[in-house]
Amino acid sequence: MLTNQSIGYMNAPIPKGLDLKEEINRMRKEKNAVILAHYYQTGDIQDIADFVGDSLALAQQAAKTTADIIVFCGVHFMGETAKVLCPDKKVLVPDLNAGCSLADSCPATDFAEFVKQHPDHVVISYVNTTAAVKAVTDVVVTSTNARQIVESFPEDTKIIFGPDRNLGNYINGITGRRMLLWDGACHVHEQFSLEKILELKKQYPDAEVITHPECKQPVVQVSDFVGSTAALLKHTVKSDKKQFIVATESGVIHEMRKQSPGKEFIPAPPADSTCACNECNFMRLNTMEKLYNCLKYELPEIFVDEQVQEKAIRPIKKMLEISERLGL
Repeated sequence: MLTNQSIGYMNAPIPKGLDLKEEINRMRKEKNAVILAHYYQTGDIQDIADFVGDSLALAQQAAKTTADIIVFCGVHFMGETAKVLCPDKKVLVPDLNAGCSLADSCPATDFAEFVKQHPDHVVISYVNTTAAVKAVTDVVVTSTNARQIVESFPEDTKIIFGPDRNLGNYINGITGRRMLLWDGACHVHEQFSLEKILELKKQYPDAEVITHPECKQPVVQVSDFVGSTAALLKHTVKSDKKQFIVATESGVIHEMRKQSPGKEFIPAPPADSTCACNECNFMRLNTMEKLYNCLKYELPEIFVDEQVQEKAIRPIKKMLEISERLGL
């Protein structure tokens, strides 16, 4: 819960001339803290993090860390996932206002009622959900492992998949399944413009269009490669192509450029904006200044109800176990 105390510390003034990198490095060593950052964070936060990854990799890192404090530079549900996996550790986020439109599109009470209406279905929930939604879930997935986990169930298994309808439609299409989909979506990936991507393709005819499966079907259909954030990054490293039109949150381009400095990455634009890239306003709430204050004051802190934690940890652990078994 966002308290007045947390708000005050999040925005506490920073002494002029302070070397933020030096102070963050000092405090994380003194406090035995680990900084985890998602690929959608700004470049300066990615560069100072102990580990940068997508949702699956970050959950795996949180589950095995020996740190006393986990500072999660991402959005709220990611911090919740870390707290569910590590209830005895202090989990901090630089800004508790960093929510998720996809998680918000799936209120826990509504989803629980939906599950009750289909008692013969296995419930598969995307990691982009609250701990309360995970608590009524059989197994959690990420975009990296969704297909493999869905296919681990017999073909005749009735499945509820929530909350992302675009990812669910994509998985249905490539597996031949007929999962029952919750009607939710990510505002960033929903906003990509097919017309603007086709215009970019004319401008860069040799470029590959690479797309996250949370995008709408028309965008996916014109893409040369579709995959999770981590899969898109790996593809750009391995591909012989020199130009890529990137249809996912533009923060990942920072790491793409670091790993492939000789290649060009063109962010796909949203439909209703003059901006040349598509950014998650929630992810960008985290800043170096807030990261500094977060470590200094050890606030804001993530808390998860004990009963919710006990239920939510089972589907998360099941995901991690299946992923490990499949080598993901």
